[in-house]
Amino acid sequence: MIQKTIKIFHADSLTHLIIIFVVFAITGSGSVLVSELVDEWLGLREIVLFYPIYMILKVILVVLIYQLCLLAVASVFGQFKYFLRIQKKFLRRIKIIK
Repeated sequence: MIQKTIKIFHADSLTHLIIIFVVFAITGSGSVLVSELVDEWLGLREIVLFYPIYMILKVILVVLIYQLCLLAVASVFGQFKYFLRIQKKFLRRIKIIK
């Protein structure tokens, strides 16, 4: 089962897979915290009074910050190239880049 997971994530070893999971965990938590700070700094809640629009903007904000945090945290763990490849694949899927 571990070998299958390593293959799915294109990891080199079990240690590399653990590093990948740690980067994803730190990035997920960190991006939510950072997006809250950016939301407060921008005053987004006060600017956008219609809650559904606010939530759409909030999701977009979290996704953008997640992408930036992912590369920053990956750099700290020496996995910048691996996660840059993942980001390019994601951006191609949502048709932002070709």
